[in-house]
Amino acid sequence: MLAAMAYETLLTDLQDGIFTLTLHRPDRLNAFTSTMMDEYLHVLDEIDANDDVRVVVVTGSGRAFCAGADLGGGGETFVSEGDGASGAPTVPRDGGGRVTLRIFDCKKPLIAAINGPAVGVGITQTLPMDVRLASERAKMGFVFARRGIVPEACSSWFLPRVVGISKAMEWVATGRVFGAEEAHAAGLVSELLPHDELLPRARTLAAEIAENTSAVSVALSRQMLWKMLGADHPMEAHRIDSRGIDFMGRSPDAREGVESFLEKRPARFSMRASRDMPDYFPWWKERAFADGD
Repeated sequence: MLAAMAYETLLTDLQDGIFTLTLHRPDRLNAFTSTMMDEYLHVLDEIDANDDVRVVVVTGSGRAFCAGADLGGGGETFVSEGDGASGAPTVPRDGGGRVTLRIFDCKKPLIAAINGPAVGVGITQTLPMDVRLASERAKMGFVFARRGIVPEACSSWFLPRVVGISKAMEWVATGRVFGAEEAHAAGLVSELLPHDELLPRARTLAAEIAENTSAVSVALSRQMLWKMLGADHPMEAHRIDSRGIDFMGRSPDAREGVESFLEKRPARFSMRASRDMPDYFPWWKERAFADGD
């Protein structure tokens, strides 16, 4: 079972359709490493393949959510090998970006329960998650300019779409750390909660999804909303809406959704996101990092 698999930097738990993914390097404030990246990518693949997982809650172990990149390597922390096996110059891929792009394409909704400090990749990894909740103890920071680098994890695309370009640029240009109240006021997080109420609220929201919705409807809807953020015209949405309504309208889940409503009973949806997606999914063109990748 996916929930029983052991990881070095992550804890996993699956109950009642809710998969809790806990970043687990508490002695390093859950700082991000290449091992964490590899394990994150692996568990996201497992989440998509496992129909028992309906929704994901991501949080941190101990007092932090994620303190950003592990700086234990000192001044060489951000140095990467730039040459491929052939000796030709290459641009190494940003690890945080690999994770956020995989989250972006995930079939399952993700809820970030930000329980403490989340800076650098600690906060940018949450941007493609669908809901961000924060403890009153949480602090955030897009601190890249203070470390002599630039925003990563595709945050130059995600952050302005979440909070607008002016607030995004203010946070990135100053690199300052700010509190959960400011994050809530700017819309970076949708709810600000007493610390002890954070995970219960995340699980209540997750249960609302897991218990009442069609897995295929949610998977399609998640990608429709995210992918349309980059659309040039509403006609693009109309085209994919029409395909989705046609496919789902003929499906057993649509029949069950209507009949359960008319009969005033809980719905029992039977379609599985791992096997019952329409043949046009994924409809967006796959984009490689570079020619030949």
